[in-house]
Amino acid sequence: MVSNLGLTLLLEMKKKLAIVTTHPIQYYAPLFRELAESEVIDLKVFYTKGKVTETQFEPDFGKIITWDIPLLEGYVYQYTKNKSNKKNGFWSIENPNLIAEIETWQAECVLVFGWSYLSHFKILNYFKGKIPVYFRGDSNLLDEKRGLKTFLRRYFLHWVYSKIDLAFYVGIENKKYYLKHGLKENQLAFAPHAIENNRFYDTSGSLKQKAEEWRTHLGIKDNDKAILFVGKFIVKKNPMLLLNSFKHLNVNNIHLIFVGNGILENELKSSSKTISNVHFIPFQNQSQMPVIYRLGDVFCLPSSGPGETWGLASNEAMACGKPIIVSDKCGCAADLVKEGENGYIFESGNEKQLTELLDKMLAFNLKLMGQASQNIINQYSIKEIVNAVELTFQKSF
Repeated sequence: MVSNLGLTLLLEMKKKLAIVTTHPIQYYAPLFRELAESEVIDLKVFYTKGKVTETQFEPDFGKIITWDIPLLEGYVYQYTKNKSNKKNGFWSIENPNLIAEIETWQAECVLVFGWSYLSHFKILNYFKGKIPVYFRGDSNLLDEKRGLKTFLRRYFLHWVYSKIDLAFYVGIENKKYYLKHGLKENQLAFAPHAIENNRFYDTSGSLKQKAEEWRTHLGIKDNDKAILFVGKFIVKKNPMLLLNSFKHLNVNNIHLIFVGNGILENELKSSSKTISNVHFIPFQNQSQMPVIYRLGDVFCLPSSGPGETWGLASNEAMACGKPIIVSDKCGCAADLVKEGENGYIFESGNEKQLTELLDKMLAFNLKLMGQASQNIINQYSIKEIVNAVELTFQKSF
C-alpha cells in the first residue's frame, strides 16, 4: 500500500499530458486506460466535439449503434463545449474555452489527434514553443495524385507540421507521409496502430467453440473453408470485388461470409442470391467480434480507397490467428503482411490477381499462416504505443 508521502512523491514525478481528440472511440479507450496507469504520465483527455450520447447514428453502417464496451472508464476526461453548428469538416469543431481549460489544468505537454479541425489546429499553433507539442494521425500517400492541387497541399502541410515537435507514426506508409511533409527522422517515433489484442485471444477455447457452432448454423461443414469480410459495405471497402473474385475460385467447399451493413448491402445480396455459400451477418458489436473473426479461415480487406489509412479489422483478424489478404491501398499492408508467411497483398481493383491469390492461399496450411499472423500482431500492441509515448515524454523533460 502506497503511503501518503509515497503517493505525493509519485504524483510529483509525473508530468501532465493533455490529449486532444474528437470523441470517445472504441479503439482509443484501451490506450487511454493504459496511459492513465503510467508512472510518468498524469493524463487528461479533452473531447472536442462536445458531449455526445453513447448511442449514435453511424451513416456508413446505416444504423444506430451503442458500443457495448466501456469507452469512458479508467481515465480522466473532459467534454469541452463546442459552439459550432456544422456537422462535418474543419469548421465543425470550435471550442472557445479549450486553450484556457488546458492551461488551467497546467498541462506540461499536449498530444493532438488530427489537425483538420479549427480547434485542433489552434492548439498546435498556440502551444508550439510553450510546451512540447506531439501529434498522432494515420495519413499516407497511397491515394496521392500528381498535380497542382497536390503541390499546394504539400506546401500547406509543411506549414501545418511545422507547428509540432514530434509525430507518433503508426506504420511505414504513415512515416513516409510525415517525411514528405517536412518532418525529420528525429521528430518521429513509432507508435503502431494497435487494438486491444488480449481481448481477441482465446486462452480457454470458448471463442473457437462458439464460432464452430455458428459455422454449423450457417451450413459450413467441418472441412469447409470460409473467406471473411468484416466492415462497412461501402465503396471504399470494395466488398463487391471480393464477391466477384469468389465466384471464380477453383476451390471446392468454400464459403464467403460478409459481416456488416451499408449502402452496398442490397447490391451484394442481389448479386449473390443464386449462390448458396455466400452468407450475410448484420453488424455485430465489439463484444462479439472475437467470435466473428473465428468464423472465417481467411480474412480479406479488398479496399480501393481513397482513405483506407490503415484497416484495423486486419489487426483484429490477426489477433484471432487468421491469415489475411489485403489490397495495396490499405495503409496496414506494408507493416502487417509478410508475403507467403501470413498472407498476401494484391493490386487494388485487380479481380484476377485477388482470385489467383485466394486460390493459392486456400491451398496452404492456413493454421500455420494464422499463427504467423498472431506472432506479427503481438508486436503491434497498445503497450508498444504507451512505451513510445512514455519514452518521448521522458526525453522532453
